[in-house]
Parts: sequence; structure tokens; C-alpha cells
Amino acid sequence: MTEERGALRRKLADSNGLRGLQRHQPADVEATVQTFYRDGFAVVENVLTPAQVAFLRAGCEREAAAILALDPERKGNRGPNRYSYGGASITNSVLHREEWAMLVDLPTLTPIITAIFESEDYRVARAAGDFCMPGAEYQRLHADIGDHSGGFHDPRGIVSVRDLPCPVVCCNFLAQDFTKFNGPTRQIPGTQHSREPIPSLEDEPEWMRLSTVCPAPAGSVLIRDIRAWHGGTPNLSDDMRAIPNAMFQAPWFHIRQPPSIPRPMFEKLSGHGQRICRFLVTDDALQTGYRI
Repeated sequence: MTEERGALRRKLADSNGLRGLQRHQPADVEATVQTFYRDGFAVVENVLTPAQVAFLRAGCEREAAAILALDPERKGNRGPNRYSYGGASITNSVLHREEWAMLVDLPTLTPIITAIFESEDYRVARAAGDFCMPGAEYQRLHADIGDHSGGFHDPRGIVSVRDLPCPVVCCNFLAQDFTKFNGPTRQIPGTQHSREPIPSLEDEPEWMRLSTVCPAPAGSVLIRDIRAWHGGTPNLSDDMRAIPNAMFQAPWFHIRQPPSIPRPMFEKLSGHGQRICRFLVTDDALQTGYRI
């Protein structure tokens, strides 16, 4: 380990992690929604069973291996050693895989998503997520949506997406523990409505770099308003860190997505799962695969 890497590890050991991070339980629907609307994100433990975590982790490793085979130099598609499953997927999604289809209608999560939108008529946008390999560095803070996305445009130039209720919820599932050292996501509380410029890595204050969602156990979900500022952090561990996701859009919002779930997989979903995926199903042969 280099001297610089050793110094970073010591700093993370001392200071990494959001102070007072609340970790809710699936039954804490009201409290979770309150935290989500206050901070722009919330953490819920025990959303996945140990068996589901193992199943999901195996799927993440399989799909990551397919992506890494295309990138022997580990240049990444979100920076060195950092990858977006959706950004690499031909369909912008991994819903054709059972591990990801499982995520769209979990009994431990659906009541929370329904409460956030105050409606069962929300829709799945896609299911994908990201992973980072050992050696990944800090990723610049960013939001996952522009101020005029989803067909929203105020011709007066007064209102932007940031002034609206939450348009899209991203649920990142922890396929392993989030520790101080394996690249936990950093989240900046209360930034979902901010119109301030997002700082560069050079200008980012130290407290933001250490504002990470850790510790949090495998099987938890990080529920994010995609407008909130967030970013990746260094993976100093020896293992891949994976956070597959499912993204849900409000009933009144629309992000156009290509078909991403074949009919046979669609028919395995619950009735609610089929309703919220109805615009993503296709009867045609679905071409899948990855590109970097």
C-alpha cells in the first residue's frame, strides 16, 4: 500500500460516514418517508433476505464479469474501475435478468414507494445500478437528472424540475455491507431542491467527501431522490462493491425508456409488478448485451 493510500485509509477509519445516519426498518413507512423528504434519501435495513442478497450478489458478479471482459484496462464507463450496469447495457437496463426483476415489487419496499408518491400508479423506469472495483477513486458529486428532464419545461424559465415534488426515486440495494473502505455512496443531505452549482472535486469541502452512507448492512436499500447530490468514493477493499438498483417514476412524470423486459420475465412478476412495468415489456426478441 502506498503512503498516500495508507493516509487515506487512516482518515476514512477516523472520519468516514454520515453522523447520526438513520437506518429504518421496512415497517417504519412513515418515518422513512419523512427522512426521505427531509434529506433527499433514506436507508432501510432488511429489505432483502440473506438468500435474496446471495442471489443478487451472484447476479451482480456475473454481469460485472461480462462488462469487465470488454474493458481489460479497467477504464470504466464512470471513471477508472467504476461502472454503470445501465450505461453499459444495450437496453439501458438489466430487467431481463431475474435478479433485477426481483427488485421491482418487494413486499418490504413497495409500501414505502407507494407512500412516497402517495399513489400505486407510479412506474418502473429501469433497473440497473453500478459497481466499482478495488482501486476506484472519488467520483465527482452529481445529480442523476437535469433541471428540464422528463419532458418538463417551463417556458417562463421560472420553475425547474428541482422545484417539483420528487419525480424519480432510485433504490440502490446493498449486495454487500457498506463499510468505510469499500466505496460507500456519499450523499449530501437536503440538496434535492438546491439550485447551487455542484462543487467540483477540487472545490468540494472535506465534510462532503466524508458524508457517506455507512455503515449499512447487506440487504439494506438506499432510497434516493435522484436530484440529490451524490457520488462514489474510493474502494480500498479487495472486493467489488455493487449496488444494483430499481428506478421508479412518479405517476405525473415520464422518462422515455426502450423496451427492457421480455414477456416471459414480465409474466413472472406480481400483478402490481406487471402494472408498473407495463410500458417496458416487449413481445419481440430482446437484444441484450453490453458495450463500453
